[in-house]
Amino acid sequence: VASPSSYASLSSCCYNCKGNSTDRSKKDIMLISSRIVRSSPLSSAAEQPEQKYTHFGSKTVLKSTKQKLVGDVFSSVANRYDLMNDVMSLGIHRLWKDHFINKLDAGKRPNSTTPLNFIDVAGGSGDIAFGLLDHAESKFGDTESTMDIVDINPDMLKEGEKRAMEQGKYFKDPRVRFLVSNGEKLEEIDSDSKDIYTVSFGIRNFTDIQKGLNTAYRVLKPGGIFYCLEFSKIENPLMDFAYQQWAKVLPVMGSMIANDYDSYQYLVESIERFPDQETFKSMIEKAGFKSAGYESLTFGICAIHWGIKV
Repeated sequence: VASPSSYASLSSCCYNCKGNSTDRSKKDIMLISSRIVRSSPLSSAAEQPEQKYTHFGSKTVLKSTKQKLVGDVFSSVANRYDLMNDVMSLGIHRLWKDHFINKLDAGKRPNSTTPLNFIDVAGGSGDIAFGLLDHAESKFGDTESTMDIVDINPDMLKEGEKRAMEQGKYFKDPRVRFLVSNGEKLEEIDSDSKDIYTVSFGIRNFTDIQKGLNTAYRVLKPGGIFYCLEFSKIENPLMDFAYQQWAKVLPVMGSMIANDYDSYQYLVESIERFPDQETFKSMIEKAGFKSAGYESLTFGICAIHWGIKV
């Protein structure tokens, strides 16, 4: 497994209608031929664009509707996001996130004159973004690097702003921007403009994950790091069996604790749908990243993935 090493220590009918012209005029033949083409099932299929579908948990939905469906889920859980993660991971997500930040080890080094430009996608709650900035400051004395916190859901971004205000740090900070944007496009972000791209427990909710990875590659500078924390596939059969039993209970607990069965059911199903470690690594490489690798955490319940833009 490779390890990133840049700004951090890890641092792709025609119908040939042939008529018998012996008894028909040329005009009649052309008329009959055109009727055959118009009435052909193959011609009709060619004229109508194929509908594009994707998954929403265990359901199959139109791609055009998934964004709203996912948005409804996260609007529903926004003000209980930490509680949701505590329930789904038994609180271990906090340890995973700490390890994620420490392993990346990003920040402007004391001998550097150029601050880093971070982007944290699907990061509305702010916990990863603020953690990265705190780490850069405490370890490297970096108080200059910038952070764009991007989320497609305004309700999640409001929670991040609320968190910043409550902790008295990063609220209305000129180094920190909260942006409502689609992670598959990031139209507001210039190409080759970011040093570090992070996404934590968010990329599995993208309608088109590969498109999101391609966009991550676009916005990163050469030498920039893609760094992702996401639920993955458990490698130990006994642990996997135990997790499957726990997953059956999670929606019920969501109903009891947050009065929200459906959102928790979707989140469990979205984890099941997400690619395994090797498949996701291949997708990162397909986007153009080099030195792609991963580290499985807690028997593979989740994993850290990375890649370098060269």
